[in-house]
Amino acid sequence: MTPTDANRPLQLNDHDQLRHFLSLDGLPRELLTEILDTADSFLEVGARAVKKVPLLRGKTVCNVFFENSTRTRTTFELAAKRLSADVITLNVSTSSTSKGETLTDTLRNLEAMAADMFVVRHAASGAAHFIAEHVCPDVAVINGGDGRHAHPTQGMLDMLTIRRHKGDFEKLSVAIVGDILHSRVARSNMLALKTLGCPDIRVIGPKTLLPIGLEQYGVRVFNDMNEGLRDVDVVIMLRLQRERMQGGLLPSEGEFYRLYGLTTARMALAKPDAIVMHPGPINRGVEIESAVADGTQSVILNQVTYGIAIRMAVLSMTMSGQTAQRQRDNEQAAEELN
Repeated sequence: MTPTDANRPLQLNDHDQLRHFLSLDGLPRELLTEILDTADSFLEVGARAVKKVPLLRGKTVCNVFFENSTRTRTTFELAAKRLSADVITLNVSTSSTSKGETLTDTLRNLEAMAADMFVVRHAASGAAHFIAEHVCPDVAVINGGDGRHAHPTQGMLDMLTIRRHKGDFEKLSVAIVGDILHSRVARSNMLALKTLGCPDIRVIGPKTLLPIGLEQYGVRVFNDMNEGLRDVDVVIMLRLQRERMQGGLLPSEGEFYRLYGLTTARMALAKPDAIVMHPGPINRGVEIESAVADGTQSVILNQVTYGIAIRMAVLSMTMSGQTAQRQRDNEQAAEELN
């Protein structure tokens, strides 16, 4: 779980522009801020009568989702279409992968269709990195979530939500609550908050759902929900990921809610103007009380809206970085021939 900058050379071109977007590990604060600023500029596109800009006109974005998704897949589709790209969504359950075709063969077939970018979601940690390492040089890869490892666009949309509602990260206390062990969202959020200068990052959960090595993220760990929530500015609740759990980690969902569910009473321990977030889907009465999820402090639906803008920013910036690198490579090759 130790965050490193090992991903940096793979993700960035010679001028430190994005060419893939796989993880927030090793990405500099300036680049994360640029993503947030670019997303801010795209928010007004959603308010237009014609919700289109021509930045990816003539490009083909292929959504390759090996894992079920609603919000991530849909917002990536909307983001690509608002950038005027052509979009293909691969239904893996009916594709050749269900007949035994390897991941590499699937990618080669997609490359043969002249796709310019793959958005990949996979249950295996490291799948997006594997694809980025083996894809042809002209194709950009965006990680839409891989196993327990990373969900970088969710991390960035959460950062945009926090910045728009709470302002400067350097003055905030943020609590991340629940199933930290299995959550790729928690990992991406911890990395982003640390990089953006948040001085007080707290993780709250039972010992069985807290991974080893959290101190590498500069966080404070709490097993007591009431203590951990005291005077925070932001509460990020996480989904209990039972599909990734093996037996014995939780006594029951009812017991989890009693100890770690976000109720109106517990929310009162945070600052009066604190906001509540959740990556979805929400398990009401397990992770969060409906009165809190639907209350005035909830910005959960805002997260979905901001997710489109963040994904527009990442798609456009990655394609731009990929194109710039290709141009420089071509110029260098021409110089060597001369």
